[in-house]
Amino acid sequence: MELNELDLNLLLTFHEIMRERSVSKAAENLALAQPTVSQALSRLRATLNDDLFQRTSTGMEPTPFAEQLADPVAYALRSLKEALNQRGSFDSASWTGSFTLATTDFGEAYLLPRILEKIKGVAPGICVRSVRYMPDTLKAQMEKGEIDLAIGLLPNLEAGYYQRRLFQHDYVCLYRRSHPWAGMKLDADKFQEADHLVVESPDPGHYMIETVLKKMAVQRKIKAVVSHFGAIPYILRSTDLIATVPRIIALAHQAQFDLDFQPHPLDLPTFSVNVFWHARYNRDGANQWLRNLIFDLPSPSP
Repeated sequence: MELNELDLNLLLTFHEIMRERSVSKAAENLALAQPTVSQALSRLRATLNDDLFQRTSTGMEPTPFAEQLADPVAYALRSLKEALNQRGSFDSASWTGSFTLATTDFGEAYLLPRILEKIKGVAPGICVRSVRYMPDTLKAQMEKGEIDLAIGLLPNLEAGYYQRRLFQHDYVCLYRRSHPWAGMKLDADKFQEADHLVVESPDPGHYMIETVLKKMAVQRKIKAVVSHFGAIPYILRSTDLIATVPRIIALAHQAQFDLDFQPHPLDLPTFSVNVFWHARYNRDGANQWLRNLIFDLPSPSP
């Protein structure tokens, strides 16, 4: 027979009678009236064309066909229950799998070490993958669960997505600690006199800042242009260039590359770095756990 020929609720009744060997106890466990359970058993007998249980002096004894059904029905109900409750019972300590984050290279440099440090002690079996988000495919990848979270300024992720601010984003001037101007307060004039390293990044936030600088008609002496933030600390530590970078880049590389930074002398806008996730995974236990771990990270500070 096909499943569409059977009221699957009747299997719950079958399972309880099989466990208790009693219609009355099965009714109590199911919080139903005894006549209701008796009627359900009658319907199941008619559908399966088998008595299923015979009343004896020791209780309701299963027929050979009922014995044959008992384990598969119990397994199916247990599997369904586990699947329905999985979202609220994520065990990070025993889970082995991977999470995929879509973020920028500067988000990767700042966030990934901190995420891995937090995971190390509580989730030793978890791997975290970081990928660059591609605007053309990001939505489809998040809908399919190929990307768990996206982090950044992503104005195209609206309908069907949840978001929460991670921290407020600002820009600083970054340079080597032995720069001739180290220790001096940068003003707008000095900023324009300096030799600059510029990043041409597709990240919406940084692209917005570069657009603002152009609209302000700021005259920069650009000496080098790179395509990603990862190259910046290597260049700055051996030159007298300065760079306009997100604060999290400065914090991520300051100590290792002997760099220093100070607030930007120009009135540049700030914006929020947000965490995005698809509505399909809003109640998923693993996704919830990862989001909460990231939300607990400290915000960038001077």
